[in-house]
Amino acid sequence: MLTNKMSKRFIAIGECMVEMSGGKDAMFRLGFAGDCLNTAWYARALLPDTWDVDFLTALGEDIYSKQMVDFFEANNIGTRYVASRAGKNAGLYLIHQAEGDRHFTYWRQNSAARTLGDDPDYLSLALAKSDLIYFSGITLAIIGGDGRANLFSALKQARTNGAKIAFDPNIRPLLWADCPSYREIIEGAAQLCDLVLPSFDDEQCHFGDNNPPETLTRYAHLGVEEIIVKNGAESAFIYANGESHEVSTSPVRAIDATGAGDSFNGAYLAARLQDQTPLQSAKKAHAIAAKVVAHAGALVPMGQLN
Repeated sequence: MLTNKMSKRFIAIGECMVEMSGGKDAMFRLGFAGDCLNTAWYARALLPDTWDVDFLTALGEDIYSKQMVDFFEANNIGTRYVASRAGKNAGLYLIHQAEGDRHFTYWRQNSAARTLGDDPDYLSLALAKSDLIYFSGITLAIIGGDGRANLFSALKQARTNGAKIAFDPNIRPLLWADCPSYREIIEGAAQLCDLVLPSFDDEQCHFGDNNPPETLTRYAHLGVEEIIVKNGAESAFIYANGESHEVSTSPVRAIDATGAGDSFNGAYLAARLQDQTPLQSAKKAHAIAAKVVAHAGALVPMGQLN
């Protein structure tokens, strides 16, 4: 999977938000998270220092946006492609427990990340020298039609220049409420990619797939060469090199499933970029996801992952 370029850069494109978690006695803990940032986190933890891991996003000029940049830099996640937007701020969400499960309430109407696709020249420059580019369906949903067109154009050019493109459809219907054509957009994005990492529950709900092999087949028919269908605590299914495989999991006591799929993605991509086979990479990804669900929160400290 790895390209032959001398420079090695993994770049994730998406939104990072302020996370307020806890909620007991109305006391909350502040943190930072977001699906593509989570994937970048695990890729950074598992890739050698010869790789740069950058996060492409837009942030505001509020204190929390500044703290977010400091957080990225403190964890060796590059900020050279973090744009600043006057009059905008970082998005926010609260997590609360109810009926034995976590529930989320979001405030992202003025999120600067919604503008990350506004400047086509900026996108092209940022992606020009990347070896692997990662984005998600959440990225596509928040940036709107013009932003998607700009991003797709930059991705096509980067792929022509030798970059590999990876995509998690990560379908969140509320973000697509004003865009009934989101299924076509998701599949159109997949056609730009070398590797797609869907979750079966999303695909079953929104595309009507009956089982993970059907999801593999559908994306393969779109021309995707490598597909990994995640299925929670169940086996993952892989299509690569013209062959399909099932990769089973081991039982694990789950405390918090937040970020499990993102960690799987980051671990899988990091392994593939180090020339592991798809099967080896999926096994590594399962092992990392097992550590994540046994930990409270989306981001396990990097030092606990190797």
